[in-house]
Amino acid sequence: MYEFDPSVFNHEMFLRDYWQKKPVIIRQGFKNFVAPINANEVAGLACEEDIESRLIYRDGERWKAESGPFTNFEKLGDKGWSLVIQALDNWSEAAAQLLEPFRFIPNWRLDDLMVSFATPEGGVGPHIDSYDTFICQGTGVRNWRVGDKGDHTEFAAHAALLHVEPFEAIIDSKVYPGDILYIPPGFPHDGVTLEASLSFSIGFKTNSTTSLMSGLADFLIDNELSKEQIEDPHRLATNNSGAIDSDDFLLIKKNMLKLLENDALMRTFAGTFLSDPKHELDLAPEDEPFSYSDINQLLKTNCLMRLGGLKAFYFTDTIGQGIIYVGGHEYHFSPSVNESIKLMCDHVTLTPEMLENVADNVEYLEFLGEMLEAGYWYFSDN
Repeated sequence: MYEFDPSVFNHEMFLRDYWQKKPVIIRQGFKNFVAPINANEVAGLACEEDIESRLIYRDGERWKAESGPFTNFEKLGDKGWSLVIQALDNWSEAAAQLLEPFRFIPNWRLDDLMVSFATPEGGVGPHIDSYDTFICQGTGVRNWRVGDKGDHTEFAAHAALLHVEPFEAIIDSKVYPGDILYIPPGFPHDGVTLEASLSFSIGFKTNSTTSLMSGLADFLIDNELSKEQIEDPHRLATNNSGAIDSDDFLLIKKNMLKLLENDALMRTFAGTFLSDPKHELDLAPEDEPFSYSDINQLLKTNCLMRLGGLKAFYFTDTIGQGIIYVGGHEYHFSPSVNESIKLMCDHVTLTPEMLENVADNVEYLEFLGEMLEAGYWYFSDN
């Protein structure tokens, strides 16, 4: 289990002084850090068809990027390249433990856990991210340069690599295993490996208004909602047929605002949209449904585990009505077990003690059986 060293990291102080404000290196944020996976395991994951991986290297002065899966890395030599795996938390239970110390930021903001293996002189080049990232140095040594937020010029160093023009650094420092570099959105940065290293990046992002509106439009179309036309039974004659006057403009806005002010509809959209997985999940649905007696016994002896990368959310003002959102879908359950359902959304691992009050509750067993059958939750092997 990974935990912040409380002598160097405080949630409230960090959110007050640094979150979305300025970058910082948290020296030995993880004391005596041990990487959850090694370089060979990272290479093995990059050979898998379902896992999103990229190889970044330089061919002379030209940047190159390739997408996996890969069969071998022999052509690359021993310096100047990086291998990146996205959504590592979806595929490695051990690595997913790295996310736990960061739960002080709500899960709906979490993007994924990324791992990068880099040889000396390796990196992905100077760039700007549109999300918050915590880069935890796992093994080896890297030097990081971070510039200030401002008017920076970006350019395509490769079709798959957006880089930024040279910048003046406000941070220029080596990081070692256990160090954590936090970079808010919009700050240019460039990491160059000095000794072969693994780094783990926890990314937190939001959706742009464009992305949200596009998702909302898809949601309305898919569910055949909000088909009502604008009505104007009290229209007056106009002398300017080419004009959209202020009253008509207000009518159009009111029609759209009526949709946005429909809390029930917007919660369903937001819940399904935000919980929809952005990366492949390691789903293994059960071939045969669990019986209630099987679930009852397992709840008393085994930990209940949420699938790595699965997003499960609730709204604080509707959880009491028996509604949650899992994997892009809305699910209903008996409100009588809402406290236990909240625990399933708030925690990745639930011990038998945490669920002892619902182990014999048929309504809870019914809901959990549906989640187990879908492969969203599973029981640990004791």
